[in-house]
Amino acid sequence: MQRLPPLNAVRTFEVAARLGSFVMAGQELGVSSAAVSQQIRHLEEYFGKKLFSRNGNRLALTDAGLAIYPQTSRALGDIAAMTVRILEGELRTRLIVSVPFSLAEYWLAPRLAQLLEVHPQLSVDVRVEDDPVDMGRHDVDLRISYGDYHYASFEAVPLFHDEVLPLCAPELWYRHGNQDFELTQVHESLFIHTHWGPNYASHPTWSDWFAAEVGAPAPDPAHGRRSGLSSLSISLARLGCGIALGQKTLARADLESGRLIALSSSSLRLGHAYCAFVPAAKSQRADVRRLLALLSEPPAPG
Repeated sequence: MQRLPPLNAVRTFEVAARLGSFVMAGQELGVSSAAVSQQIRHLEEYFGKKLFSRNGNRLALTDAGLAIYPQTSRALGDIAAMTVRILEGELRTRLIVSVPFSLAEYWLAPRLAQLLEVHPQLSVDVRVEDDPVDMGRHDVDLRISYGDYHYASFEAVPLFHDEVLPLCAPELWYRHGNQDFELTQVHESLFIHTHWGPNYASHPTWSDWFAAEVGAPAPDPAHGRRSGLSSLSISLARLGCGIALGQKTLARADLESGRLIALSSSSLRLGHAYCAFVPAAKSQRADVRRLLALLSEPPAPG
């Protein structure tokens, strides 16, 4: 008979390691932080290893904790997926895809349309949500994320590494200038500034672009337009509301149709690539593999 550690303690460890807090783990599990601490001690005694270390108020995994966390997370995710299938009475054919807000409409939707054109009977559930997503608990089949650091226990499949460049509607550009007009001559109120939120700091800004490409002071965000999504910035630019430092991949269709024009060929890469993550237990499913292959295809030249 296989020797197993105390499973309730293992579950408690996974939640505490994922959240980085005994208090938050207790909230998710519906128990006190003291009960979480007791379960962790129980597991540490079983392994004879210290799994967490404290530095002031910060909780971190030790080397031993880091060694067992990925397999623990995968195993519990597989058990959660199995539970859902059993409770539903049969293997589910619905494909659950989780995607960040900015990629949902401009990038994922056209690719899902391609997949459904070939497989029209496929049932798809698209969930638009921020990182991190508990893939096991919510039975997600495939998660698309900016960067590869949110899901350390899953294999990352790189999809594309986007870049940003100045974009606007042609009508706006020619209304305020001409073919020889330069960005340094544009009033700073016409610039659209994308605010990615408090969790991100690696995305290029207008300050980065002006410093790298023009060598001039950047427009003041306080006097311009501000958007909380990169896809929304592109929409605002297409509607003539200003000039966006837009993602080239997301704006591809608008650029090819002429709804947007690039005001410079100079671009800056984002800090991270977009990646896909698939639980090991679902990696061989035919629908998951078809979608992953489609998402991994390089964009057509344009």
